Amino acid sequence: MSLSIVTSALPGGVVEIAPRGEIDVDTAHEVREAVAAVLTKSRPTRIQLNMRLVSFIDSVGISAMVAGFQTAEVSGVKLLVTEPSRFVHRQLWVTGLLGLFGAPEPYFAGSAAGSEVPSPNA
Repeated sequence: MSLSIVTSALPGGVVEIAPRGEIDVDTAHEVREAVAAVLTKSRPTRIQLNMRLVSFIDSVGISAMVAGFQTAEVSGVKLLVTEPSRFVHRQLWVTGLLGLFGAPEPYFAGSAAGSEVPSPNA
């Protein structure tokens, strides 16, 4: 599976970067480049990395996220992860990096990773 990235301007000077697919050794550079491109074009108040549609991330992908965080921080911009898929949430938790990215709760209402959605009657 490939990776696509959509960048959107949100109210309040926030920019959302929303990758979709797998972030691995072949595609991780795209996440780093998306963050750098946002910072080159503007100085947002915050960058939100919406990870809801990311089905897989490996150590190289995690490293790209950390590099993006550091690049944003040097520019005085906070980078946070929003709506991580259950897989991404688990990887950030296991690596001890969940807090670095704002300790987001995992996204449950439907998942690109094919995880089960809890029934409201359960």
